[in-house]
Amino acid sequence: MNLLIINGPNLNLLGKREPETYGNESFEDYLLKLQSKYTQINFTYFQSNIEGELIDKIQEFGFSAHGIILNAGAYTHTSIGIGDAIKAISSSVVEVHISNTFSRESFRHQSYISPNAKGVIIGFGLKSYDLAIESFL
Repeated sequence: MNLLIINGPNLNLLGKREPETYGNESFEDYLLKLQSKYTQINFTYFQSNIEGELIDKIQEFGFSAHGIILNAGAYTHTSIGIGDAIKAISSSVVEVHISNTFSRESFRHQSYISPNAKGVIIGFGLKSYDLAIESFL
C-alpha cells in the first residue's frame, strides 16, 4: 500500500512551534515511528509552506496513491484551490488536524477540504495520523 502524507504551512516547525498545542516531537521523528509500526505501507512524505506546491503534490499522487493523508494547516480554512484539487483526483483523502480546530479561533471552523475528503480526524495530536492510516487498512 502506498500512502502520501502531506503537511502544509508551519508544520515543518513541529517540535518547536507552540509545544502546548502541537507537542515536542518533530514530524520527521514521528514519521520514523509510523514507518516502523506500519511496515506494510510505503510512505511518501511531503511538507511545504507554499499552496501551489501542495496542489502539485496532490495532483502528482492523486491518481496512483492508495490514499492521501492531508494536514493543510491554515490553508484548510482558506484554499479553494486545495479543495478543488482533492475533488479532481481519484485517491481518497483523509483530512487531519493535530489540534481541535473547533476549540480555536472561529475562522478555523471552516474547511475547504472536508466536503471532498473521505473523513476528517481532529484533535488527537500526532496520533491523528495513526487514525488516518488505520482508515486505509
